[in-house]
Amino acid sequence: MTPSLVSSWHEDRAEHAVVGEEGKKMAGFPSMKAAPFTYASHALAVASAAMVLLWCIHFRGGLAFESSNKSLIFNIHPVLMLIGFIIIGSEAIMSYKTLPWSHEVNKIVHFTLHAIALVLGAVGIYAAFKFHNESGIDNLYSLHSWVGLGTISLYGIQWILGFVTFFFPGAPPTLRGKSLPWHVLFGLFVYILAVATAELGFLEKLTFLESSGLYKYSSEAFLVNFTALIVIFLGASVVISVIAPAHADAPCGYSEISEN
Repeated sequence: MTPSLVSSWHEDRAEHAVVGEEGKKMAGFPSMKAAPFTYASHALAVASAAMVLLWCIHFRGGLAFESSNKSLIFNIHPVLMLIGFIIIGSEAIMSYKTLPWSHEVNKIVHFTLHAIALVLGAVGIYAAFKFHNESGIDNLYSLHSWVGLGTISLYGIQWILGFVTFFFPGAPPTLRGKSLPWHVLFGLFVYILAVATAELGFLEKLTFLESSGLYKYSSEAFLVNFTALIVIFLGASVVISVIAPAHADAPCGYSEISEN
């Protein structure tokens, strides 16, 4: 091996070792495997994406960045926040468990998917501000908006720190090893905040619609509520898939790197 390859090998091994130890601490499901929860997460992600598109396109009239019907501008917000921010973010979190490639390739996919989720989330928030401004509605008056801005800010900080520490320029192996458990823990915390923010958003929007005349037991109201429930199940499945071991007889969900 060249010196650079040896260094990279030791850095990757240090990361895997710490992830393994973190898995032992976090994985409270010794008889469960992560795979069923990752499959469930993919299925729930597809279901929630289809449901939010059905809601915004069929019931709410469609999507548009520019329109005399300002509600079409708002519709971009739930679509991008759910599909772009939460679902793509979910896939980024699970990428180390679901992808069969090398640790280095999975790391690139992990950071790339998180970057896409962050950008689409920012565009989704922009759509909400645009809708408010063009409709004469005040901004940042609700708990949903406060928690949402805080969540995407923390998401951005998490991504920047992760990129600098684990990707480029990269911290020393010892520091990377010590940082990784906190990176995993804080990432799950931000993800749970994102799911909670989505729930607040569904509740807020449905409350507004019902106060404006939408029948409380209409098909649209049921669709919104069931979409919110599916998102809760999605979040739970993603978190369990991360902390559960990859194999029922494994102490953690990450494979060892062989020394050969």
